[in-house]
Amino acid sequence: MLTIGEFARASRLSPKALRLYDELGLLTPARVDPVSGYRLYEPGQLERARLVAWLRRLGMPLARIRVVCDLPPAAAAAEVAAFQSQAEADLASRRDLAAFLTSYLSAKENVMTAPGAALAIRYAAASDIGRSRPVNQDSAYASGRLLAVADGMGSAGDRASAAAIEALKSLEALEPDPAPQPIVAARQVVTPPPEADGGPRPEAAGPGELLSTLARAVEQAEAAVQDIAAAGPGQSGSGTTLTAMLWSGSQLALVHVGDTRAYLMRGGELFQITHDHTVVQSLIDQGRLTPEEALSHPERSLLLHALDGTQAAVPDLSLHDVRPGDRYLLCSDGLTTVVPASGIHRVLRGADEPAAAVQELISLANSAGGPDNIACVAAEIVEAAGITAPPASPA
Repeated sequence: MLTIGEFARASRLSPKALRLYDELGLLTPARVDPVSGYRLYEPGQLERARLVAWLRRLGMPLARIRVVCDLPPAAAAAEVAAFQSQAEADLASRRDLAAFLTSYLSAKENVMTAPGAALAIRYAAASDIGRSRPVNQDSAYASGRLLAVADGMGSAGDRASAAAIEALKSLEALEPDPAPQPIVAARQVVTPPPEADGGPRPEAAGPGELLSTLARAVEQAEAAVQDIAAAGPGQSGSGTTLTAMLWSGSQLALVHVGDTRAYLMRGGELFQITHDHTVVQSLIDQGRLTPEEALSHPERSLLLHALDGTQAAVPDLSLHDVRPGDRYLLCSDGLTTVVPASGIHRVLRGADEPAAAVQELISLANSAGGPDNIACVAAEIVEAAGITAPPASPA
């Protein structure tokens, strides 16, 4: 029998890693000393330990390693080959995301937009009760400055999500000069540049100011939610997630708390630009769950962060340069738990306008059973040249 120290040296795995693999049932000691509690291993376990070490070097999550180690050799080899193929496909996708992040972090001028070219944003928002919930606790909002979704929880979740978004609406008045009114047409909304009204284009707030202002607005949203949760014993535990973007005219500032999500489609590729604040996502990050296992995990809806008044939430904040043709989606988990990323990608790529994308995504979620409320906000960045107001519609 080998002690854990001897086994660690022979397998080139640390004792800490061996203790973790024991907890996960991946590499269980042959015996545990009843007096000292020391883990003891058989020499025959070295082959499995070395396989685990190799697969970890390959980057395979622990949950998948457990599957591979329990397969016959031929099936295990096929699983490793499949993992490597997927890893290569993911790498190709990450190259595009890395290029996007490099451009964002270096704050380079958007080379796809002609100097001085004005940008506009088209947008649409809707929420739906779904097919299983008695109350719609999701809220969705879109204007020429603000895009937001919130997913409420608890007995007053509907009020909490609405209050969080209401607190953000003060952001729409940030510019010192009044912004032009949106042009409202059937199934779409377009905010024209100020030049369309003959006035000068107001300067957008600086990046630091945008993010600081967003952070302060979230504090106000959190205070509003706390007031609701404290209004009565039956409302204790109520709260909401929140994902919102503030349009400055050339950038979108993003704030995110919880498991509502934001996606960007650029150059035909779809990227999730938020990170879920959930227990299962933390397990995925640690390699203890695969994304596939997370879909059916009993704690998949358990949040690590939310606006619930129990502790100060620390939101994720980021600033995103935009390009003409960019399409954004903000949505609640009522969509993402039943509609895969491939389905979201197809809709965003094929929709003629934001409102059509929103309605199709909600329809897809309901067709998949509609187990939860659904909130969607879609937006598209367009060059403002050539945008004119549509004919007035009869009242």
